[in-house]
Parts: sequence; structure tokens; C-alpha cells
Amino acid sequence: MTRDVTTANDTEQTPATGVWRWIPSLYFSQGIPYVVVMTLSVIMYKNMGISNADIALYTSWLYLPFVIKPLWSPFVDMFKTKRFWVITLELVIGALFGLVAFTIPMSSFFQMTLLVFWLLAFGAATHDISSDGFYMLALEQHQQAAFVGVRSMFFRMSMLTGQGALVYLAGTLKDLTGNVAFGWMVVFGVLAAMFVSLSLYHKWALPRPDSDHAQGDPNQVVATFFTIFGKFIRKKNILLTIAFLLLYRFGEAQLVKMAPPFLLDSLDKGGLGLSTQAVGIVYGTGGMIALTLGGLAGGALISIYGLKRCLWPMALAINVPHIVYVYLAFVQPQNIYLVGAAVAIEQMGYGFGFTAYVLYMIMVADGEHKTAHYAICTGFMAMSMMLPGMFSGWLQATLGYAHFFVWICLAAIPTFIVTALITVDPEFGKK
Repeated sequence: MTRDVTTANDTEQTPATGVWRWIPSLYFSQGIPYVVVMTLSVIMYKNMGISNADIALYTSWLYLPFVIKPLWSPFVDMFKTKRFWVITLELVIGALFGLVAFTIPMSSFFQMTLLVFWLLAFGAATHDISSDGFYMLALEQHQQAAFVGVRSMFFRMSMLTGQGALVYLAGTLKDLTGNVAFGWMVVFGVLAAMFVSLSLYHKWALPRPDSDHAQGDPNQVVATFFTIFGKFIRKKNILLTIAFLLLYRFGEAQLVKMAPPFLLDSLDKGGLGLSTQAVGIVYGTGGMIALTLGGLAGGALISIYGLKRCLWPMALAINVPHIVYVYLAFVQPQNIYLVGAAVAIEQMGYGFGFTAYVLYMIMVADGEHKTAHYAICTGFMAMSMMLPGMFSGWLQATLGYAHFFVWICLAAIPTFIVTALITVDPEFGKK
């Protein structure tokens, strides 16, 4: 597994300004593939006429590489350097974006693009492993702490770019040319050029820390992983912990798959009939900003009051705002500012409530092998989005949008049950 902290000798000789050359671009490049396979793919398939049931089922499978990435993270340690993995994977991801653009005009585009998205998801998950590992190897401990906010900010900026600017570009090109496929081909062409450029840039910009080298015995790595995983599952109340990790976002996991199709679908189908550009602004930009603000507020409050006191307010915040979608589905308002405000309220609640989830994972992982155990927690986190998302499209098609969003509100019940049952140290999370 990737080591928690390793001193990088050459970083001691690098001024802080040198770190700014690569941390923003590295974490921007980490976020783009994720938002493409999880969100941009949903909007593209909706534009291309794929049914909600198929979109939800097949794009939810794209979470699987993020679920199982702890299984192959030791192999990233064993072969080559993290720097090599980062640069090579960005080149591969750029080629895969180009392949998506190439397959979009095909008659079997749905199957072909899904195959490429599947490869992209594996590439993105492996890029996560290598870039996070490089961050820990290339920076000293005090630098890691100092730049954690910077990496988070640029990861969020990639979300804004993927869900906002690129969606807006696809919609604008569709309106100008009347060709949906052409707009998305251009978007993925832009992404391909972006990642080839990032690979070349990082070949120049990334430092070469002495500690960044292949490590581990290939004959022992599998046994080591199962030893570490065995210690994880022997943690106190582990079944309840896993239940919390899987159910805390039960409603949100279903909502996130159907929110973009709902905004795009016509009024006669129960949607709001927004243009692709409007979705890019309302959901991809305004919603992401609200999500970020909610996360910042959540972190600030936990640092003051601790996770235990904030847990219930955050569990409510991640679920109660779902009622705005019930209102939108029953009333179908056409005021873009009202729709934008409703989406922002829900996303801010999600950002605020999700903070408790992240801090709980950190609490569970604390102790021996905390890096590896946190990676295992993130696997369950990805599974919590994958499994409910898979049936959300079928459920929406069966119930219709209005009653589907009523169901989403009822889906808060499992969240409240596991929230009531878990145990949290009253002092955990306080500054």
C-alpha cells in the first residue's frame, strides 16, 4: 500500500513557488476523468436519446473501478514510479477521450462509448492512486497539510469545468449546428487535447523525488493486502460501520443519477425542459458552487463542535432538501432562477451533510494502516453510489418523476436508522 508520509529529499531544495507549478494541474487532471464518467456521460446519453433506465443502470457500473481500486493499488507501488504512472495515465486518458469522440457517430455508439468509459474509469481510478501517492512522496508533511486546500480547490474547479463549461459547450454547438453528436465529439476532442497537453506539461513540471521508486515484493503484496483487509473487518462494530457507509447516501445516490435527466426532459415527460446550456449553468456551475460552500461550512462547524454534535444536523441536511425536487416535479416551474435556487439548496445540503461522511471514514480508518483502511472505506463509498444508482432509472420510469422524488424523500429512513446506531467519539473532529 502507499505509504502515509515519505520525505522527499529534493523537495527540501525546491521553493514553495515550485510546488505551485504542479499541484493545481495535478488535481485538476484528477477530477476531470471522474466527472466525465459519472456526470458528463449521463448528460450526453440523455441528449443522444438513451432511456433513463439504461443510463442509470450502465453508468452506475462505472463506479466499480473506484470500488475495487484498493485491490490493485499495491501493484502501482511495485512497478515504476508514481511520476511515471501519472504522466503515462494522462496520455492514455487523452487517447481514450479521443476514442470516445471517434465512436460517438457510430450506429452502435452506446455500446462502444460505454466500453471506452469503462476503460476511462479504470484509468481514472489508477490515476487517483498514483497522483495521491505522488503528492505524499513529493511533499514534506508540513507541505502536505499546507496544500490540502489548494488540491481540493482545483479538484472542485475540474468539477465546474466538466459539469458546467463542457456541458454548456456541447449545448451551444448543438444549437449552432443542429447536430447533437457533433457537439459532443468536439467536447471529447477538447478533452483529448487537454490531457495530452497535461501529460506533456507534467513531464516537465513534476519533480523527481528520491523516494519515488518501485517498492514491495510482488510475492508478498497479495498476502499483505489480505492481512490489512483482515484487520479492517475485525474493527469494532464493523458491520454497522459498513451499513453506515452504504446507506448514509441512499437517497442521494438515486437522486444524482436522475437529476440531470429530469432537468433536461420535456414538460410532457414530467421534466423541466431545460436546454443543455441551462443545465450546465444551473446544475453544473451553480450547483457545484453551492456544494463547495456547503462542504466548507460543514468542515468549519465540525472543527468547532466535533463530529458527534454535527452528525444529526448533517444527516438531515443531506436528505431534507430533497423535497425541493418534489416541488419542482409537481409544479414544473419555468422560472430559471427559481429552478437554480432549488438545485443550489439541495446541493448545498449535500455538501454540508457529506462532510460528516468523510470525517466518519477518517475516524474509522484511524490507527494502524490508516492509509490502506481509508482506501477501503472509499471503496464502500463508491459502492454506496453504484448499487442504488443502478435501479434508480428503472424506478423513475415506473413511478414517474414526481413520485420518484417522493420515494427519494422516504429513502432517508435507512440513513436515519444507521445514523442513530453508530457510535462517535464526542471529541473527534474538534480543532
